[in-house]
Amino acid sequence: MAAEIQPIREKSCDSEKITINLGFVDLGHVDLLVREGFYSNRTDFIRTAIRNQLANHADAVRQSIVRNTLELGLRRFTRQELEATKAKGERLAIRVLGLATIDDDVTADLALETVDSITVLGALHASKDLKTALAGRIR
Repeated sequence: MAAEIQPIREKSCDSEKITINLGFVDLGHVDLLVREGFYSNRTDFIRTAIRNQLANHADAVRQSIVRNTLELGLRRFTRQELEATKAKGERLAIRVLGLATIDDDVTADLALETVDSITVLGALHASKDLKTALAGRIR
């Protein structure tokens, strides 16, 4: 009996890795708070600090999202959506705060015909070919 082999689906990432430089004294303070049990690790401290700052500036962020007409959260652009846009003779100005994803089956030609500009505050996930083709339209 032959076993059926299932391809392992690539895990979808729900976060983006960043790197920061921190002074030794500040890092020591973080490590002290971790050691004393205030935070489980450095990452927990940094995430908490970022969330606190975002909460402190929540009103300014909301106003900026409205002013800049940004879609908030996760936004996926499918081949079918871009084909419908093309059929209508329209072009997209993609403006996302969060994660914008362009499906892998979207061709560079279709993207060039339908995407006027891309502004993403967060992360843009698209194939290398699409990013190369749209490089002049990514702001």
